[in-house]
Amino acid sequence: MSRLVVIPLSFLRRLDSLKYTSVVALVSIGYLVILVIYHYAAGDTQDERGPIRAVKPESALSALSSLPVIVFAYTCHQNMFSIVNEIRDNRPKIISSVIVSAIGSACTIYIIVAITGYLSFGNNVAGNIVGMYKPNVSSTIGKLAIVILVMFSYPLQVHPCRASCVAVLKFRPAWFLKRRARRASPNRAAPLLNASAGDGPLDAHGSPVQVIGDLKFAIITTVIVVLSYLVAMCVNSLDTVLAYVGATGSTAISFILPGLFYYKISSPSNPYHQQLYKEDDDLDNGQRLGLNSKRLATLRWMSLALAIYGVLIMVTCLTTNTYNLIVKD
Repeated sequence: MSRLVVIPLSFLRRLDSLKYTSVVALVSIGYLVILVIYHYAAGDTQDERGPIRAVKPESALSALSSLPVIVFAYTCHQNMFSIVNEIRDNRPKIISSVIVSAIGSACTIYIIVAITGYLSFGNNVAGNIVGMYKPNVSSTIGKLAIVILVMFSYPLQVHPCRASCVAVLKFRPAWFLKRRARRASPNRAAPLLNASAGDGPLDAHGSPVQVIGDLKFAIITTVIVVLSYLVAMCVNSLDTVLAYVGATGSTAISFILPGLFYYKISSPSNPYHQQLYKEDDDLDNGQRLGLNSKRLATLRWMSLALAIYGVLIMVTCLTTNTYNLIVKD
């Protein structure tokens, strides 16, 4: 049943098309939050509750093993490009408010569920707290809410994954482009007509959108869905999957790639270097303020430090996850 819903949603081209399913997923999240708070307030988990550690963790290894899941929980960067392209008002101030509201609301929900869930079961709490409640109507609805949440969240991950695959397939190294430019004749290298905004579909701001062919779109989406299904059939622990995804993909998206991108763009030899001196939101008497060279250099080295920090986090998380997996087996 879930495959009949997930597959059609995964083939939608625009992220905006998933707004209604996202509302349903948010309703499911709200029900799960209420369910966890209710059981904590009712105190019906006293018999299954283990010892509670308020400050001191069980071990340094257990604390480090939770780090990749936390990184995964706050990773929403992969959809920001589509959001910026599709939102009607994409000024930096509006985008910043979207980021703050999204991460702020998620942080609030995480803290409430984490505290009440841990106080309900203590150290005996499992990765899926809803599965620990006694079977009844409310817990069964909670399990259904998790299914709906995962089912409607999956297409949100397929969208950036597909876009990344298309970008990787289109990538050509600089030496290849230079060699192809030398081989091309002037008449064949120059287009006869310049592309105009009316030649293809436009985004919310009137800019032309690069659209891949239907065949390539269908093939890439099908491969992503099939590989995801195979992984789901081979893995029986959701927390293990989240831990490894958080240690690799989420760490790269959150720390490594942003640091490397800024370090590369802020290089004085980069053509986008001068754009970093402009700040769209900071205005003084109608004149734009710019970043001074000292601050720009500091930010450049801080971005490199962020990338190095991400590499260290990735190595540490992968090591602890692999060790915990071996110990469990």
